[in-house]
Amino acid sequence: MGAWTSYRLRMRRKRWKFRARRKGRELTAVQDRTQSIRPTDIILFCTFRNEDIRLPFFLQYYRDLGVNHFIFVDNGSDDGGADYVAGDPDVSLWKTDGAYGQSRYGIDWLTYLQDKHAHGHWALTVDVDEFFVYPFCDTRPIRALADWLEASEVRSFGTMMLDMYPKGPVAAAVYRRGDDPFKLANWFDPGNYTIKLNDLYRNLWIQGGPRARVFFDDKPSQSPALNKIPFVKWDRSYTYVSSTHMLLPRGLNLVYGQNGGEKSSGVLLHAKFLNIFSKRALEEADRAEHYSHGREYKSYVTENDTDPEIWCQWSEQYINWRQLEALGLMSKGNWA
Repeated sequence: MGAWTSYRLRMRRKRWKFRARRKGRELTAVQDRTQSIRPTDIILFCTFRNEDIRLPFFLQYYRDLGVNHFIFVDNGSDDGGADYVAGDPDVSLWKTDGAYGQSRYGIDWLTYLQDKHAHGHWALTVDVDEFFVYPFCDTRPIRALADWLEASEVRSFGTMMLDMYPKGPVAAAVYRRGDDPFKLANWFDPGNYTIKLNDLYRNLWIQGGPRARVFFDDKPSQSPALNKIPFVKWDRSYTYVSSTHMLLPRGLNLVYGQNGGEKSSGVLLHAKFLNIFSKRALEEADRAEHYSHGREYKSYVTENDTDPEIWCQWSEQYINWRQLEALGLMSKGNWA
């Protein structure tokens, strides 16, 4: 890396950190229990808006994995979800009516809170419809993963987002509060992915899957990025650059062994395609607060009237993480 590129990235990182401190002023503490966080605790960070229907299963899933504390940012919910999480002893909650799109899609708010509360901790940053799957997650808690990564002197852990969907119309997968979404949406694309190297940040950029196949078939280069780095041993000098797709310093982006050798990696099961998808797609297309003024959601509305049939003859039904490893979608690396 040349001196000019190094300087430019360092200045960019400082700018994002300054921006996060400024955007932190938009946050108001609703319930701050961070004084109960212990030095070895694993902390989950999440921004949500009107996700009361998803929150019970989300919390239970991550508690079962071994997450110790949840730090939420409620961005203007009016469905009772904020009141629900605020009552839990392992949850700290902030709220804001600030513009999601003007906070780097919630990343500025979370960076501010990560710098205050996650320094020296393993931090997991996910959306409320994303479910972390890692090698041996059915038998080993997330603390075991963190300990192994630390012993291996690894500071970040990469995943591919795997879109899950039902067999039949999405609207027929009727989701009820507290249900396991993967009892309804338990199919995925085992292939149909493209990978390229981001020359500047050195992360792998992954696209494809059912969203590219169904909604972006005529413009695959505009389909959503599927590469994420959600699990990081946080330091106040770190910052996410674009959602959780990449970080600075850019050495944190070498999560797939780009310098040689296969590293352990995971998957984020993405529970977007349920009957609640239609209403959310229309709402977010109108709000235009997501990336590129809601381009992704506008594609959902335009292409398939928000009620597609995503399943196809090449779809595969989800079993467990070992199946995903056999398909090459994740790896246990040298973790035995």
